[in-house]
Amino acid sequence: MAITVVGSVAFDTVETPAGRYERQLAGAATYFSLAASFFTDVRVIAVVGEDFGPEQEAVFKARNIDTTGIERAAGKSFFWEGSYLENLNEAKTHNTELNVFATFNPQIPDSYRDSEFLFLANIDPVLQRRVREQMPHVKLVAGDTMNYWIKDHKPALLEVLKGLDLLLINDTEARMLAGNDNLLQAARAVMTMGPRMLVVKHGEYGATLFERAAPEAHRTECFRAPALPLEEVVDPTGAGDSFAGGFFGYLASQAELTPAVFRRAMFYGSVMGSFACERFGTERLQQLTRAEIDERFKIFRELTHLD
Repeated sequence: MAITVVGSVAFDTVETPAGRYERQLAGAATYFSLAASFFTDVRVIAVVGEDFGPEQEAVFKARNIDTTGIERAAGKSFFWEGSYLENLNEAKTHNTELNVFATFNPQIPDSYRDSEFLFLANIDPVLQRRVREQMPHVKLVAGDTMNYWIKDHKPALLEVLKGLDLLLINDTEARMLAGNDNLLQAARAVMTMGPRMLVVKHGEYGATLFERAAPEAHRTECFRAPALPLEEVVDPTGAGDSFAGGFFGYLASQAELTPAVFRRAMFYGSVMGSFACERFGTERLQQLTRAEIDERFKIFRELTHLD
């Protein structure tokens, strides 16, 4: 079943202890779609500038990702420059240039309207809501956000949350959104805002899936998936978006969304996030094979076996 994702297709300049790269293909929708494409069909809605050429287009085409919804506009693509020299778990932003993204008005191609899954990547919640309202019949809709939207655009974000089945954010963002430092209480509070499920990412420590239980149960269901210890993290920039792509892509590949399927999806999310960290930009995801994914999934399962 196809996923439509709306988000950024961009260029990044990143420096980490492993080195530096200049203006490589990046963006939330890019990482998400590459990761998800190993599990199901993916359709992208984004905007790019004149610097997005055949070389970048080929990255999507190599994974059979539908780029009909990528608008070409006069000017330059979204650009971000950052570093992880002080802390690999937290990026330091040096420069952000919205460029053509500043006037992005998402348009949904007719060929996308039968998508059964919708992912609203980390963009302005006004744009997220606009896309959500144009696709009212999707089977499952998930979204992402960040501290900037939570802090400065919370009313618009709260409107988006009402239309989500599932929200993916990191633990700092969950606490900020809920105004509560206790993660379990924060998760419960976030799920009262709309989404019935919440995935909280913990960086190198894995991720937790929270689900709103029946009111009479007086509890919150949760499941923790580990992260794979890596000998070297080259570039963590796309790890969270790759996690989301693996998680949501696996869900879309399944005929029935059972609790067991959601738990396996958490593992596949961790698998894709771990691969993204091994090279700069999207390089590792471009070289990846499904056999490597399944082999690493087995390793993740072994991490959780007590006996």
